Amino acid sequence: MQVTIQGHHLEITEAMREHANSKFERLTRHFDHLHDLTIFMSIEKLLHKAEATVHVSGKQLHADAVATDMYAAIDALADKLTAQVRKHKEKLTNHHNDEVRASRYQ
Repeated sequence: MQVTIQGHHLEITEAMREHANSKFERLTRHFDHLHDLTIFMSIEKLLHKAEATVHVSGKQLHADAVATDMYAAIDALADKLTAQVRKHKEKLTNHHNDEVRASRYQ
């Protein structure tokens, strides 16, 4: 998965980059078919905002989070995207068990 981190009115430090990479690395544990991830961080007045877009097969997942600290915003964003990736994977999984259904009607 290719990760792109951009900042608006904010210099992305190496510590912020490492924190974001470590948090978003767990997305690949839930779903292997992630193509690329774009993270956009900005500061608006006193609020730190983090947005991310993940390109998966056939779909784009987007989430954003706002907090008073950039690290807290990254954590909240990672949690939101993890939930979306889990839901996307759940939709792709075939939950119909044909063996159980066939044995009931025989």
